[in-house]
Order: sequence, then structure tokens, then C-alpha cells
Amino acid sequence: MAKLAFIGLGLMGTPMATRLLEAGHDLTVWNRTALKTRPLTDQGAAVASTPAQAVAGADAVITMVTNAEALEQVVLGDNGLAAALVPGQLLIDMSTVGPDAVLSVAARLPRGVAMVDAPVRGSVPQATTGRLAVYVGADPSDFERVEPILASLGTLHHVGGLGSGAATKVVVNSTLGAAIAAFGEALALGDDFGLDRSVVLDVLADTPIASTVEAKRANVESGRYPANFKLSLALKDLNLVNQIAEQTGRRLELASASRDWLERAAQAGAGDLDYSAVIPTITTDGGRRPA
Repeated sequence: MAKLAFIGLGLMGTPMATRLLEAGHDLTVWNRTALKTRPLTDQGAAVASTPAQAVAGADAVITMVTNAEALEQVVLGDNGLAAALVPGQLLIDMSTVGPDAVLSVAARLPRGVAMVDAPVRGSVPQATTGRLAVYVGADPSDFERVEPILASLGTLHHVGGLGSGAATKVVVNSTLGAAIAAFGEALALGDDFGLDRSVVLDVLADTPIASTVEAKRANVESGRYPANFKLSLALKDLNLVNQIAEQTGRRLELASASRDWLERAAQAGAGDLDYSAVIPTITTDGGRRPA
């Protein structure tokens, strides 16, 4: 078992850190809001007062933060990780920040400190039960180091060198946005035809978006959207997809349209709800063209 530091205890970070603790790793945690460390300390984790303090004696440090700015702050800001990392230690970033951010941070780490990017696909249920897909960008030797550390979180996919994990996650997220938008538009079309909503849901459960329908059907039927993956974070991820496409001169029409739906839902106040809360925005009059 390894001695680990875990930085970032949001909706995903807390169950992931819990899995690592339950797997027998020695865990020190830090979170900007200290109250969120309580569930981990109740199970035996130590709490650091700063990211830098969390590093002491750790074999590896895992970051799971909101965006590239947050990653840079916890690594390179005041009392950040970089100030305390020493040769031989390993930084594993599991955030969704894109390859440019990963490579930028890696270039400014102390000499002898290796970095691996390992973002995940899945939401709170998968994080809780250890069924995440983990996309690892690492040199072969570094992958051998992280494999036993991350094994309890889900299935690891070694997708290439440093930055490849972050790039793979951007690709995956482009499909997430398209699937939830397709779900909403299919329901809207069914409503316009006057079809029974439950019948449409049954039919959609046997289509290429079946997994999305299965995961989000209860939200649609209840009209309640408790956050497993916040809409504001899905919007951040789709903005990242579109930003990278613009940089490369690539036209990604579906990614752009999906981002626009999420943006409209966020503007309507759904940012802190589950990302499937975009569906009411699509199916209500807000999704109609002006007369």
C-alpha cells in the first residue's frame, strides 16, 4: 500500500478518496473548504492545512479539482504542491483540464518529480463503487507505478504518454454532450408528435443513446435533477472541447450545439443541478425557434 495525498474533495473527489482509503492506502487530504474533509477524517485520513503540507512523505499526490486554474493554484500557487514536492514523488492529476494545462504544469515541477494525467469517465455512483474508466497518460514506467494506486477506482486505460489521458477525456466529453442533447431533442420531438412520454422513454432505451437514457430516465420522469455531475462542469468540459477545436481549426458542429444547449440551461439557473437538467430547457418553449 502507498502513502498518498489527495487534493480536492468535491462530488467526485470524496468518493474517490474514500475508495483509496478503503483499499488500505495511508491517506492525507486537503480541500479548500475544510468542512468537506470530515467524511474522510472520520474514516482515518489525516488532514493537511495546505497542499504543500499534504505532500510530506507521500509516494504520490492526487489532484481532483474543478478546472485548469484550480490545478495551477494548488500546484504552483502559495503553499502549493510544487513548493514541497521532492525527486521521486509522483503527481497524478485526475481533473478534466485538457492536455495543454497538464503539460504546462508538468514543465514547472521540480526536477525529478514525475507527472501522470488520469482523468475519469463516470459520475458519483461509479466513483463510489469503483467502476470509473480511468484514462492514463504516462510513460510506461510511471504507468507501472500508478496502476496499483488507482486500481481500486475502476478500469485503467493506458492511452499514451503524458497529456494523452487529458486529450482522451476531451474526446470522451464531446460524446457526453451530444448524447444528452440528443436525448432532450428526441423527447421534444416526441412531445410535438403528441406521443406518450413513457412510451418514448421505453423506445429510446433501445437506441444508440440507451446508456444515457438509462442513467437519466429517473430524473426526467421525476422532474428532479440532483447533481451527480453538475451542469456547470459539463458546460466547462464542452467549452474545453470547443476551445481545442478552434485552436486546431476543426469544425465540431455537434460539440458546439451541445455546448449552446448547456449554456442556455446554465443561464436559466440549472448550473448546480445535474447536467441532465439541460433536458427541460430543450423540451420547453425555451427550445422553440422564435415565431
